[in-house]
Amino acid sequence: MSTFAAVGFAVFILILFIGIYLSLFGLPGTVLIFLDVLVYAVATGFDRIGFTIILLLLFFSLIAEMLEFLMGMKGALQPRPSKKLFWGSAIGSIAGTCILTPLLLGLGTFGGFFLGCFAGILIVEFNRQTKLQSPFKASGRAVFAMIGGKMTKGLISLTMIAFSLSNIYS
Repeated sequence: MSTFAAVGFAVFILILFIGIYLSLFGLPGTVLIFLDVLVYAVATGFDRIGFTIILLLLFFSLIAEMLEFLMGMKGALQPRPSKKLFWGSAIGSIAGTCILTPLLLGLGTFGGFFLGCFAGILIVEFNRQTKLQSPFKASGRAVFAMIGGKMTKGLISLTMIAFSLSNIYS
């Protein structure tokens, strides 16, 4: 593998991590993952990733984004962006990656990143909710909807990454 190809692959992997991170913050991370894999497939001449995988990833991405939109319409809590939320998720993602990578190797790296980031977001948001007065606190239904929506979108993101990487490495 040439130096240019190695740097390109490192950027590809980095964008996959960014896609997971964005998915947890209510941004279109699954779309970023899809576009990243599409660019990789075009750059490699569809050698490892074929049209079937591209269509499957597009389907997953559309499902995840529609689900998040519907959860928002149903009143799911949307954590407000803040420095605390950013740092909590960053520290959680690093901790999750460090904990799960030795146990599950590659899957543990991405899974730990997702679970740690998610845990960091939850800890910061729960801490913020405890400081609010009763009328301003989110309902249990809204918090549960947020947890379910983010977990589902994150698992779809991990599934997209697993399909992509399994085809690249097979």
